[in-house]
Amino acid sequence: MAMKRLKLACLAGCLVALSACGGKDEDTYIARDVEVLYNLAQDRLDRKQYRQAAAIFDETERQHPYSVWARRAQLMAAYSAYMANKYDDAVLAAQRFLQLHPGNRGAPYAYYLIAVSYYEQISDVGRDQDQTQKALDALTEVVRRFPNTDYARDAKLKIDLTRDHLAGKDMEVGRFYMQRKEYLSAAIRFRNVIENFQTTSHTPEALHRLVECYLALGIYPEAQMAAAVLGHNFPGNKWYRYSYSLLNNQSLEPEVHEGSWLSKLWPF
Repeated sequence: MAMKRLKLACLAGCLVALSACGGKDEDTYIARDVEVLYNLAQDRLDRKQYRQAAAIFDETERQHPYSVWARRAQLMAAYSAYMANKYDDAVLAAQRFLQLHPGNRGAPYAYYLIAVSYYEQISDVGRDQDQTQKALDALTEVVRRFPNTDYARDAKLKIDLTRDHLAGKDMEVGRFYMQRKEYLSAAIRFRNVIENFQTTSHTPEALHRLVECYLALGIYPEAQMAAAVLGHNFPGNKWYRYSYSLLNNQSLEPEVHEGSWLSKLWPF
């Protein structure tokens, strides 16, 4: 046992040294038994040495590309990279696994790993939301392909949070336009929340902001319709009270207008 541990430790040192020297001696190749390599990588993973684990799993696949262990190592390298917070590396490794083994039983997990790697990179609403959109697309793909799996169930929860995040971005931009009194641009953002993210927590405020924008633009029927939708769906919400007060100040009341775009989304 002691000799086995010593062998594993020495091998780890060799692999780390090889990865560290980069372009110095790229052709250096130390052949190792596939099980020894894989078990060493698993040992590093168990010790939470994720970057070393990813490197050794990659080495396992590089040295033994046609073995059963190679397929396992590819997926484990992706997982190790994810655990090391190297999300881009995790995505690339999982995508490569899917390209080489699209029908493998590990494919659902590979799709899920791609999705959660994007999900972990979601930034605050003040920044570009490219990663958020990628996360939403990837999570949706998991649900579409594997609807009856645990991966899909978790993906659905993350989809709700991701959509709420995207809606929050539109709300922030819309408020910015309102501060600049660019009411038409603001209304476009709030309308996007209503049309594409109406099940999120931002919907009541988005409807109220539409009331504000339409009143400022003099489009009173749309303002009345937005308030009517708000009152019908969120009657006790503070945003409805604000909207009702705004209309009252203009001697108006919430009113349904069948020709409004809102009537197609929320038929009365």
